[in-house]
Amino acid sequence: MENNNETKLTAKYVVGIDLGTSNTALSYVDVSANSDGEINVISMPIPQVVSSGHVEDKPSLPSTLYISAGDELPQGAINLPWRAEDKYVVGYFAREQGAKVPTRYIHSAKSWFCHSGIDPEKKLLPPNTPEKAIKQSPADVAKKVLQHLIEAWNEKIAQDDPEQTLDKQAITLCVPASFDARARNLTVQVAEELGLKNLHLLEEPQAAIYSWIASMGRDWRKQVTKGDLILVVDVGGGTTDFSLIAVTEEEGELQLRRIAVGEHILLGGDNMDLALAHAVAQQLKKEGKKKLDDWQMAGLVQQCRIAKEAMLSDSELQTYPLAILGRGSAVIGGTVKTELNRELMNQLLLDGFFPLVNFDAMPKEKRRWGFKSSGLPYSTEPAITKHLAKFLTQHADLLAEQLPEFQERFNAQLALPTSVIFNGGVFKADVLRNRIMQQLSSWANDLNVNSPQVLGTSSLDLAVANGAAYLGMARQGKGVRIKGGSARSYYIAIESAEPAIPGMEPPMHAMCIVPYGMEEGTIHEISGEEIDLCLWTGQVGEFDFLSSTSRNQDQAGELCEIDEEELEFHKPIEAEISGDSRVAPIDLRAHYTDIGVLELFCVDRETQDAYKIEFNVREVEDGKVENQSLIESESEPEIA
Repeated sequence: MENNNETKLTAKYVVGIDLGTSNTALSYVDVSANSDGEINVISMPIPQVVSSGHVEDKPSLPSTLYISAGDELPQGAINLPWRAEDKYVVGYFAREQGAKVPTRYIHSAKSWFCHSGIDPEKKLLPPNTPEKAIKQSPADVAKKVLQHLIEAWNEKIAQDDPEQTLDKQAITLCVPASFDARARNLTVQVAEELGLKNLHLLEEPQAAIYSWIASMGRDWRKQVTKGDLILVVDVGGGTTDFSLIAVTEEEGELQLRRIAVGEHILLGGDNMDLALAHAVAQQLKKEGKKKLDDWQMAGLVQQCRIAKEAMLSDSELQTYPLAILGRGSAVIGGTVKTELNRELMNQLLLDGFFPLVNFDAMPKEKRRWGFKSSGLPYSTEPAITKHLAKFLTQHADLLAEQLPEFQERFNAQLALPTSVIFNGGVFKADVLRNRIMQQLSSWANDLNVNSPQVLGTSSLDLAVANGAAYLGMARQGKGVRIKGGSARSYYIAIESAEPAIPGMEPPMHAMCIVPYGMEEGTIHEISGEEIDLCLWTGQVGEFDFLSSTSRNQDQAGELCEIDEEELEFHKPIEAEISGDSRVAPIDLRAHYTDIGVLELFCVDRETQDAYKIEFNVREVEDGKVENQSLIESESEPEIA
């Protein structure tokens, strides 16, 4: 096993980017201005169109895209200081306009990156719109949002200095902890296609911890002790993520180690907006108002999101007005006016998404119908507290074995934390943070242990970007780093060489290629000789990849039974392997790169040719998939 994780900083700035499902933010550190050891993280206000013809700086950029019909807006309405535009607008105005015309509005594009049933580079958004409508792929939308950020940086910070453009800086780009290898690689691909090659990936919950450390300075060690468990609860616009961080000690110094991450749960603010819209529609029905059509409901969902965010941000705001437009000639006369009130919002969010439950109340995923429309595979269990119970229960036994010094907290039933850090705009509301703490305290009381405490919560909108910028300095030895490595263990499916039996598929096993916690910059060489591992060259083959967030003890090269309760299948990769048609005996080389991306090489034991099997595959014209035959000493990107 090798590790080549040394980096050299040559950039003027280290930059943290939160390319979020709902909002995007950028923070940075001026390296030359931090020579005294203090890390001063600065958030960059992002210029964007906020109304027709008006550009304004905002703390964050909504990760939304509006596709203009061309003649609906005045000329120059969506121009930016650095570019004239008439087709697309990103950010605040896109979100506001999308509430009025939802059929040309795209949001939560990043949630599609982990959808195993679709190609995230296919033009399919907005969903459920006419075939002739202009559509974008999830990757296209992410690219347009990131492009806006790049251009804003170059306008505000770099100005006319080519050495200060964003592509010349050391960048940490954040992804959900539950993003699989395919989604991570696609994120890197989007950034690299825009010229951002000096990249490092960071899990969003870890970024929230780094933000807390940055805000505390050297005093962070006074807030925790050896043996503490920190739970990060991250509820964003489209996803819910959980992570556990252990406080350990090495050579007398407190250290942090990420020991568990949850599954990719498509449950967040989007679900809440939809629930609020249906509640408002029910109110209108009781008042005898005309039933809303699909177009009006889509607009109401966006208005409820705006209302929810406004009331979560301002505890004094008790109601928020809603105006649901009519269509065609009835746009004005058909407008329905109502409001969302705080009592309804709090009741729906608390009872529906954060109910108080026993710690053995597992999420119940409902049976899905055989026929369904295409769309995101949202969780059918809306209770976030039940998903949290599953996460803490699932990891209790496993972590107790690995970390016996934490046995008291695990209690063999629940990996109950000592401290909690919140992340995500949903938790701007005191009532929702308090509900999570109430739930954890209830479980602590059941297990007769102390209730957890809240670690200081910094800006929930900017915490991820701030933490990512801090890590840029920590990677140079100027701050604390969380240990953790890969958040999942990864496997390839191997077909057993057994005689054919009528009506029976050959048995399959899973071989671990990346163990949980494999550090970035690490390479595992896996011998295939013991099991006579072979690869057909000169033809098309299909490769099945699996992953797990719970099998934390499998080692590289280890075989295991395929249990779909523990192992998640990912979209198979079909690849044409170059060379003459033959059965080649192979070894495997798994590389978890410095930027947090997984690369797998099949190395021919006879010729030493290396074939790279990529997760971020692209379709080519004939329907096959590109595959590269690479030499063994492939160069690696230099990461600052």
